[in-house]
Amino acid sequence: MSRSFSSPAADAEYGAKMTSSPWESGLFNQVLAGWNGWSVTISLLLALVAYDQFKYLWNKGSIVGPSFKTPFIGPFLESVNPEFVRYQDKWASGSLSCVSVFHKFVVIASTRDMARKVFNSPAYVKPCVVDVARKLLRPSNWVFLDGKEHVDFRKGLNGLFTRKALEIYLPGQEEVYDRYFANFVKISQEQNHGKPVPYMAQFRELMCAISCRTFVGYYLSDEGVKKIADDYYKITAAMELVNFPVIIPFTKTWYGKKAADMVLDEFSKCAAKSKVKIAAGGEVTCILDSWVKTMFDSQAYRDKVANGVPVDPSEKPVLLLRIFSDFEISQTLFTFLFASQDASSSAATWLFQVLAQRPDVLDRVRQENLEARGGDKEKRVTMDMLEKMPYSRVVVKEILRHRPPVIMVPYYVKKNFPISDTYSVSKGLFSPIQSLPSSKLIPFRIHGALHDPEVYPNPDEFDPERWITGTAESASKNWLVFGTGPHYCLGQTYAQLNLMLMIGKASLEMDWEHHATPLSEQIKVFACIFPKDDCPLTFTKRA
Repeated sequence: MSRSFSSPAADAEYGAKMTSSPWESGLFNQVLAGWNGWSVTISLLLALVAYDQFKYLWNKGSIVGPSFKTPFIGPFLESVNPEFVRYQDKWASGSLSCVSVFHKFVVIASTRDMARKVFNSPAYVKPCVVDVARKLLRPSNWVFLDGKEHVDFRKGLNGLFTRKALEIYLPGQEEVYDRYFANFVKISQEQNHGKPVPYMAQFRELMCAISCRTFVGYYLSDEGVKKIADDYYKITAAMELVNFPVIIPFTKTWYGKKAADMVLDEFSKCAAKSKVKIAAGGEVTCILDSWVKTMFDSQAYRDKVANGVPVDPSEKPVLLLRIFSDFEISQTLFTFLFASQDASSSAATWLFQVLAQRPDVLDRVRQENLEARGGDKEKRVTMDMLEKMPYSRVVVKEILRHRPPVIMVPYYVKKNFPISDTYSVSKGLFSPIQSLPSSKLIPFRIHGALHDPEVYPNPDEFDPERWITGTAESASKNWLVFGTGPHYCLGQTYAQLNLMLMIGKASLEMDWEHHATPLSEQIKVFACIFPKDDCPLTFTKRA
């Protein structure tokens, strides 16, 4: 049949097929028929991997860092068991380097000047401690305040660390040292028959007991102190630089959170007891009492003014504080413990190890302490005595320089921060993973500033003389042990005097020997730095 005489009905059917949509023709149905749950999942995963990698490379820009990020987790497994040598390699790789772990992009600043710039740039950055700290210390804690709020709160704490206040705390501290030093000898001679045992755990318990007695006095029982000392290990274990984004049951962060809740509860009870005692006119014996008394004095002054009672200007407290709740007080005391426990434990461990290796230094510390006490080694220490011990002071400063407890301090970038002429750390972006903010952290290197050979000749050598006859004392820009800027450590004077008291009393009451191992000079990172062999020692009582 001729094509010119084709059926109009057939033409209509053909035209309808030609003008139908891909959906009607089954084209997309055929494509979708080739997809299943696995192919969708794999495609989505590949897209997320590509996005994660692109975001890392975009943030990295021109600074040193891995050319490829392990999808999502980055070097997380390395952070589970951090090695000091890996930190050193990272610092040596460049003045600015980076890694990305989970949703966090981390810029590492390795020079002194960059460290000081971060410390002194509150408009751009704020301390973040470590990620899980907000969960353990609670987001409402004062350490996470920023700007004027932080400054105002901090002013109310300054009076707790004055010379007069620090002298009030000395008797309680000496009592703790008396008890623990006797126990050190007992552990060595009675329990282990003169054989060396690692003492790092004992030093951690000692410094926790010192902190608790200084902060909350005897409102906390010896059993309570021991419980906090034992459980604080779990808090430290949870404080890794980068953790899994959420707390998972039965992990380190989960146990750390439970331990932190216990400490907060115990300190809240102490706060309630202190309020009762101070309201009844009780004597101030610890930081908690001192703070509560300032609150009550402020309230008494306000009441007089409100009631029209004439008030002499001399009666007005230096700072007018409100009455903080028991839990608010507990949170603040917990930050003091958090700031002191690991750092003081690290410093104590290295002091005992290094001075055992340097009997010449130990002998001078012992002689100075004996002279300050007028030849009576049983005489209780005073602030006047501590201030007349210049050699003990430089020994403590040198151990803090030689083995700085805190090697890095993480800061959170809250505003695009031009940290160098060629690189700016941008404010946190948004991550599609678990809808969490993609934080930009800047952990900067304190260790390098304290081991700069141009400032501290032979920086790896323990040499207290550099603070007496050398130029170390004038190198204030490098002395970053306690930070600088608006967030410098409130308790830096307390910390150094406490270490002076500890090593001075120990030198008068005990002899000790360090039993070196191949790991003694190798460093392990457990929030702060410690010898890898946990400092094996033996103690004997001096006649």
